Amino acid sequence: MQGATLTMPKLIRLREVRESQFLTQGELAERSGVSRQTINRLEGGEIEPRFKTIRQLAQALGVEPRRLIGEEQ
Repeated sequence: MQGATLTMPKLIRLREVRESQFLTQGELAERSGVSRQTINRLEGGEIEPRFKTIRQLAQALGVEPRRLIGEEQ
């Protein structure tokens, strides 16, 4: 497809999953290696994540990456 752009998924469930594990943004940052500022901006929908970031956060939370973007319950 000409002119098609790849849109990165939003992490619409990141906050929900993080809070369900009783983690602060700072604690998730320590576990994942992703800065607290980036986590805050991702949760607020201000930025789009890189694939590497999605994998790091999912691994730190013990979930599949698709769980963070709302593709599974």
